[in-house]
Amino acid sequence: MSWAARLRTAVGPARGGDDGGPPLSERGWRTTVVGVHVVFVVMLLIAAAATRVDAFDGPRTATLAVLAALGVSYAVLGAPALSGDHPWRAIGYLLTLVVVLGLLSLWASQLLFLLFLAYPQVWFLVEGVRPGVFWTVLLALASSAGPVVEVVRGEQPVSGVVDSAVGLTFSIALGVWISRVLAQSRERASLIEQLESTRAELATAHREQGVVAERERLAREVHDTLAQGYTSIVVLAQTAAVQVDRDPAGARERLALIEEVARENLAEARAMVAAFSPVALDGSTLVEALQRLADRFGRETGTSVRVDAVALGDGAVLRRDEEIVLLRGAQEALTNVRRHAAASAVVVRLSRVRGVVSVHVEDDGVGFDPSRAHGAGLTGLRDRVGQVGGSVEVASAPGEGTRVTVRVSGA
Repeated sequence: MSWAARLRTAVGPARGGDDGGPPLSERGWRTTVVGVHVVFVVMLLIAAAATRVDAFDGPRTATLAVLAALGVSYAVLGAPALSGDHPWRAIGYLLTLVVVLGLLSLWASQLLFLLFLAYPQVWFLVEGVRPGVFWTVLLALASSAGPVVEVVRGEQPVSGVVDSAVGLTFSIALGVWISRVLAQSRERASLIEQLESTRAELATAHREQGVVAERERLAREVHDTLAQGYTSIVVLAQTAAVQVDRDPAGARERLALIEEVARENLAEARAMVAAFSPVALDGSTLVEALQRLADRFGRETGTSVRVDAVALGDGAVLRRDEEIVLLRGAQEALTNVRRHAAASAVVVRLSRVRGVVSVHVEDDGVGFDPSRAHGAGLTGLRDRVGQVGGSVEVASAPGEGTRVTVRVSGA
């Protein structure tokens, strides 16, 4: 691959311009190529114009023909080689350049200022120091043909050849420096590409992690609201079906509760879609929400429920997300009481000790072994409470009831 092709990659990963144009790296490379083309055309025109002055002592027609051949070679071979990876075109153009400069050194040595154009082009068309030195030396030898002949004939002092040697040395030094700069640019481009790739992988991982977290959050929301509400509806419907013949009044009460729970579930679903707080906390304090939750639980199950709550102070004691966590904890604990405890009495207690606010739900049911409990409800509750820096404690034993405590650090 030529240094021109590698330079194109060395300008770094493409980034879109602010004006909606091509990527910045691509734009910069196009500007560089256009600049090289313009310089070539200008110097070629200057060389052609120099053949028209009276001081020009070479064959004008032959010189113009050679310059025209150089222009065609550049258009067909050199320009494409500069714009991409075309090694054979680069070699063809460099051979043409050697021949043209050799002829100009014999016919019109005053046009050898074109060496200032040829030497840099060598280092853009080949890769590596050795090929660059080879073609530079070849160009220097070709351009020295005329001065050497004149020195042999005694028409020019040896200083003319010395000047060519100085120019050759300077060109090689400049070319080695250019090659090293391009090599460093290529290494930087590789590092930038790796960094961009790593950043893209991290962005993908973060996005996937966010999707998983959002799914888990929605799963907890559904479990803590809609699923529990539907569980209540199922239990109430079963009770109403049993009572419909022998206790119509009780059945109607259960149907009314079913309608109430269904409406609350519908409101919860709408609030979830709108990403609002739980309906129970909408316009209410945490104590009021817990009281309504306990009242409805007592009506649905016939279990005695008592709410003990301390005064927490003003509204700045708990953040809204902490209030939500405490309310969801009480909901989860009462759902487990309904499903598993067979309790006759439940106490819901809200307390504050040294800035830590806790909700305790304690029943006198059958109890269980917490080390063997791996339900989704408690797991989801622990995850939810952990997000606000709180904790969950479950104390129970077979035949001794259960106490679930959810704690958060209030202000």
